[in-house]
Amino acid sequence: MTDSVQLIDALDRRVERRDERREFFKAAFGMGALAVGGAATLGFAKRADAQTATITDPDILNFALQLEYLEAQFYLYATTGQGLAANLLTGTGTQGQVVTGTGANMARAVNFGGDTVVQAYAREIAADELAHVTFLRSAGALGSAAVAQPTINISGGLDGPFTAAARAAGVIPAGNTTTPFDPYVDANSFLLGAYIFEDVGVTAYKGASPLITNKTFLQAAAGILAVEAYHAAIVRTTLYARGVATPALRINADLISNARDSLDGATRDLDQGISPTTVSGAPVSNIVPLDTDGLAFSRTPSQVLNIVYLNAAAATMGGFFPNGLNGALRASVTAS
Repeated sequence: MTDSVQLIDALDRRVERRDERREFFKAAFGMGALAVGGAATLGFAKRADAQTATITDPDILNFALQLEYLEAQFYLYATTGQGLAANLLTGTGTQGQVVTGTGANMARAVNFGGDTVVQAYAREIAADELAHVTFLRSAGALGSAAVAQPTINISGGLDGPFTAAARAAGVIPAGNTTTPFDPYVDANSFLLGAYIFEDVGVTAYKGASPLITNKTFLQAAAGILAVEAYHAAIVRTTLYARGVATPALRINADLISNARDSLDGATRDLDQGISPTTVSGAPVSNIVPLDTDGLAFSRTPSQVLNIVYLNAAAATMGGFFPNGLNGALRASVTAS
């Protein structure tokens, strides 16, 4: 048997294992188990309707901007203990606050414990996300059409979205209602918290690219997609390497991956964890998640909303966006 055939067989076995585990996550998340849902405000009764509805380039860029608000706030708090400047939060729609939580598990600068490498990665990503927000709000992109930052929850507390996601994914054992998942407590927790976002950002930009008609906007989106892919690779590679000594990191990353897959639809596989497979007895990493054609996965805006709302059902708010998004693209449909 050739190495290529062995690799295909190994990957097929991984897919089978993911399919088996996904049934658990489907039950764990259920219909709106983690978020306050509602009828889709755009009137999308089915996924097909959501994907064929007319949306504009500014709608897409404003959707992207709000994902950048989320990432920028998380990384800035994780590296500096402070969020975006007030002049970067204004715009059309309802401006919201950043929910940081209170007490020991509130959003704050991460205790990297002297790990200067991960801290340097975090600072670089924070600077990049700040640049993305600034660019998308600039006259060269959205300008006065930019939406305001909606309410964003990045608390590491028991009632925060990180804990809700971790508990349903199984990172926090079932029945444990007293332990939060706090991504700010140490470097490993920060990496897992970042992992929740990064692969989603890549698939979001990839999925939105065919919907953009303006070539200037398309070029900008492609540039941001490339940066987000670099960020995802940093996080995945670091988790993979640290997982040699701490296998729980790889296991928990795989659990998060399967949870994201369950949220955006249990019948499709748009995600991959980081656990290695083997070819001819040698380990093969899975740093770059690809489809069978060697391409990055795509998610529709609705699928992305299912994940950030932490809700596989039709919803207009929840999870990391407690009051929903601003703009036209703010309602998800039932994942299938």
